[in-house]
Parts: sequence; structure tokens; C-alpha cells
Amino acid sequence: MQPYTLFDRIWDSHIVRSIEGGPDVLYIDQHYIHEVTSPQAFNGLRERGIPVFRPSSTLATADHNIPTTDQHLPIRDALSRLQVEKLAENCRMYGIRLFGLNNPDNGIVHVIGPELGYTLPGMTIVCGDSHTSTHGAFGTVAFGIGTSEVEMVLATQCILQYKPKKMRIVVDGKIQNGVTAKDVILHIISQLSAHGATGYFVEYTGGAIKNLSMEGRMTICNMSIEMGARGGLIAADDTTIDYLSMIPSVRSRSDYHKLVKKWKELKSDQGAAFDREHEFNAEDIRPMITYGTNPGMGMAIDEAIPIIASHSAGIASYNKSLEYMGFKPGMKILGHPVDYVFLGSCTNGRIEDLRAFAQMVKGKKKASNVTALIVPGSKKVEQQAINEGLDRILKDAGFELRQPGCSSCLAMNEDKIPAGKFSVSTSNRNFEGRQGPGSRTLLASPLTAAAAAVTGKITDPRDLLKD
Repeated sequence: MQPYTLFDRIWDSHIVRSIEGGPDVLYIDQHYIHEVTSPQAFNGLRERGIPVFRPSSTLATADHNIPTTDQHLPIRDALSRLQVEKLAENCRMYGIRLFGLNNPDNGIVHVIGPELGYTLPGMTIVCGDSHTSTHGAFGTVAFGIGTSEVEMVLATQCILQYKPKKMRIVVDGKIQNGVTAKDVILHIISQLSAHGATGYFVEYTGGAIKNLSMEGRMTICNMSIEMGARGGLIAADDTTIDYLSMIPSVRSRSDYHKLVKKWKELKSDQGAAFDREHEFNAEDIRPMITYGTNPGMGMAIDEAIPIIASHSAGIASYNKSLEYMGFKPGMKILGHPVDYVFLGSCTNGRIEDLRAFAQMVKGKKKASNVTALIVPGSKKVEQQAINEGLDRILKDAGFELRQPGCSSCLAMNEDKIPAGKFSVSTSNRNFEGRQGPGSRTLLASPLTAAAAAVTGKITDPRDLLKD
């Protein structure tokens, strides 16, 4: 019998029909929607007079446009308010479950899906959001889709997709003190480039990956898209099952034990063939930070910006990126002043991330030159942070725990970074203007963000951990 990869096993079992010389008709188990990419899709359904095919397989939340303060008040921005209202209207009309603003289960779509037990191993999952790859941490085939495809899934619970190639990334060795899952994926992207996995679905494995928490695995899979991959996944194991067993809606299922047995069998066979493979040693990875305008332009925090004669994106593009950031080749940015620090997003807005940040700033004070946005990824994360006293630790250090939302990951809400200002951000993209027109984003881990927040400059978190 031909050995199968985990990706093949899930993908092939969801094919409704294969079109000769064309795409597969792929059945989708779970569809997530939010207020930004769904309005036009619903309009398309209305214009054609057709219903949502399987409303119970779609889950909605408001996250991109919502404010992270005063959520009990009407949203001030007219367009944002309209989009959130339209989402609620569409969900009522089509019988879709919505976790809207002020719902106790509200939050970023890629945070609440796993924590509420909607994301389960072996599923196919889509959302009109590129970072749907996050759910691959549970051993799923999860990927982002466009608005027209959102309409297709709403109408048929299926999607037309060409099957991607397969890549395996092995990370062995022990992750060093001060290094997080965010540093691991930033290191991988810096080595493979922002398009090094284009056309592939990536499976992550190896000792360092297996030793990560589910939060860490979600961070890894979340940023797969930032090296061009269609998605990323990690086989379910005891860590996955332990996480899912803590969710009441999962644990109370009548078929729970049968599901666990099935989940444990979902893995790549020995000898399964991948189209491309890469290996990394976790012991070589140091705290990372980006210096340019794509996530592939990253380096160890104590290194200098590379001096190069060529670059995968082109030397002109490389120089333009550095000019935008105000940096020069050969420059060290360790010690460079920062203006903003953002902790949050679907990459690093989970309880583990807030714990790491709070532990780093405990007993210290926020630097006077820094504006900090500390944003939980969901209402559940917010409440857990309060229950654990993290909000008090943050307050004592001069920080404020805000309310959940996508916040300063992208400039679709009030949490924008002003033009020319430097932001150390735990989000996933550092494109020009991503956090606000003219903003300058440096991607980093929660530990590196915390170190910058209390020193007012780019700081190696290992220096503070020594203290």
C-alpha cells in the first residue's frame, strides 16, 4: 500500500469529485466568516435567490473592524459599524451562529474557533482570511479563500481547488531560553524567503515542534502563509488531545473516545513522499526581528542587516524596503528606539502570549516613550488573563489590558500606528502601511515585544531574562 502524507490523507478523503485536468471539488467541514470578506458573498446569494447550504457548518464572528476599548458603545467609524451590523443581519437571515461584539465568546476568528472546539483534527477548514492556516496546528487542512469562494462555500459547502504540492519542514533540537515559537517561524521564513513555500502545503514535524504547546503550534501554522504556503499543519498527538479534552463541548460528545482514536491515526506514514523537504536545528535559532517590509526580511536580533548584492525580491525592492524603514545595510538595530509595542493578533493573542509578556514586565515599568497596545485574542483569553491576575501585573507596570479584536495587526480599526513611527509587533505582517499609513513594523515575539516595551528600544529579551 502506498504510504500517505497527513495532507494527502485529509485532502483525498474530502474530494467529492476530481475534474480531469482541473481542480478538485473539495468538501469543507468547517467554514469561518467575519465582517470584512462576507458581505459581498451574502449579496451574491440574495441576488441568485439561494440559501446557505449547511448553516450549521458556518460560524461567524466580528473581529477585524471592532474597537478594543469601550465595546459597549456604538462603533464610531461608520464603515466599520455598517460591516458589523451587516454581518449580524446576514447571520440572522441565513441561520448562522454569530459570536458578535459583546458576546462572551467573541474574539478573533482564528482564536475562538480552536478554543470553542469547532476546529478538530482531520477537518477541512476555510475562511475568507489568509491566516486560516492557523487551524492546521490541530492536524487539519485549513486555508484562506477569497470572497467569491466564500459565496461558493456558503452555497454548496464545497470549493474548487487545485491540490498543492507537499513540503515537510523538520525542526529538531531544543529551543533555547528566550526563544519562542514566533522566533522559530520567523527564522524559517528568513531562510526560505517570503515566497519559498509558494504552491506548497507544509507539514511541520521534529522534536522541537512536538515539544511546542498548542498555542506555539498555532503561531507556527499561522505564519505559514507568510512564506507563500497555501497552509501548514502539524499532526495531532497527546498535546492536541489534552488541549481538546479541556473544552466542554468536545469532551462531552458521545463519540469523543472514537474521535480520539481516529485522531491518533491521522499522521504521515513512514516513507511518505514530499515534493520538498527542509531541516532546521532549533539550537541555532535566536530571538528574531524583522527589518524590512515582508516577513522574510528577518534576522537574529543581535545581527546586522545583511549587506547584499542581490535579493530574491530584487535589489531595488530590497533597498526600497530599507529606505521605507529608515535603515541601511550593515546597520544593527539592537538599541534602536521604538514608539509602539503591540501584543495580540491571531498570531500571538492567546493566554500563553499574555503570560509571557506579563512575566517579562513584572516588577518593571513601561518606558515613557512607548505606547503599548495589549490586546487579548478573545473574550475567553481576556477573562482568563483577569482570573490569573495578569491584568494587575500589567497595570502595575504601566500597561492596560484592552478588549479583544484584531486591533493593530491591520489598519481596519482605531488601533493604528502613526506615520513614521516604529512598532514592535507580535502580529504576522510588516508590509508598508499594514498597521497604518506610513507605519514601520518590526515583527517579533511576545518576549521581544515586552523587552522593547520596558526599555523603549529594541532589546534582546535574553538580557532581561538574565535579570
